[in-house]
Amino acid sequence: MHILSNQRQPTLPSWGLLWSHPLHCLSFGLGTGLSPKAPGTVGTLLGFPLYWLLLSYPLAQQWLVLSMLFLLGIWCCEFTGRALGVSDHGAIVWDEVVAMAAVLLTVPANVYWGVAAFVLFRLFDIWKPFPIGWVDRRVKGGLGVMLDDVLAAVMAIVLLQLVKGIL
Repeated sequence: MHILSNQRQPTLPSWGLLWSHPLHCLSFGLGTGLSPKAPGTVGTLLGFPLYWLLLSYPLAQQWLVLSMLFLLGIWCCEFTGRALGVSDHGAIVWDEVVAMAAVLLTVPANVYWGVAAFVLFRLFDIWKPFPIGWVDRRVKGGLGVMLDDVLAAVMAIVLLQLVKGIL
């Protein structure tokens, strides 16, 4: 017996969807979120070029641009989540991109601190200790997608600043 439902089947992320609208292109991290393996980790790597682009601006402008990209992320991640039928699909990686750039802005610009920032951010983003996991479970839509990664970035920043203070 076939039961009718108001719920539609989720759409699979694809290059066609990515190119169908600029907001999808951002949500999918310019295509990095379509990686068949570890899209969140691959998307996080896009935070490095964003960080390098921000370096030419004064610090206050860097944070202003990141704040604007966070707000844009709420909109684009909500838009793409609705198109996919899944609020926080793994292919949506704009949250990782913006959060990783934020972590990088807080550490010295060298490969060691960059690797440490990457590892700690990914650790907190995957592990989701409190309050990250709590927010991830309760805050939905574009805000939820962006907010849990901001919290993972904050936790990574705090730990990196403690290490930097010790060194």
